[in-house]
Amino acid sequence: MASSAAPKKFEFLVVVPDFPGAQAKRLEVRPTHFANLGPLKDSGTYQLGGAVLHEVPQDDDPKSLKFAGSALIVVATSKEEVLEILKKDVYVGAGVWDLENTQIWPLKAAFRHAL
Repeated sequence: MASSAAPKKFEFLVVVPDFPGAQAKRLEVRPTHFANLGPLKDSGTYQLGGAVLHEVPQDDDPKSLKFAGSALIVVATSKEEVLEILKKDVYVGAGVWDLENTQIWPLKAAFRHAL
């Protein structure tokens, strides 16, 4: 009896730009975005995630941040699977993330530091 092995998962570095002018919408749906991250973090699908900024912030107040998009490390079997995961995010449905211009690369990390 032959059994097929599950496809091997790999880390992908993902950079998702925001649409121009999406700052207000991002801030509006941000609490929902964060609330929905739990299962993806807990399962190990999301290894790292955060905002990409246009400039170094002067403080941590989200309203003062100049968002350019998001960066993530996603564990998946393929770039296509990464895109399917991203499509379910509220930032896509709300018109914040520009999936068409998303960059996805397989990542072979040489080191990492704990946060």
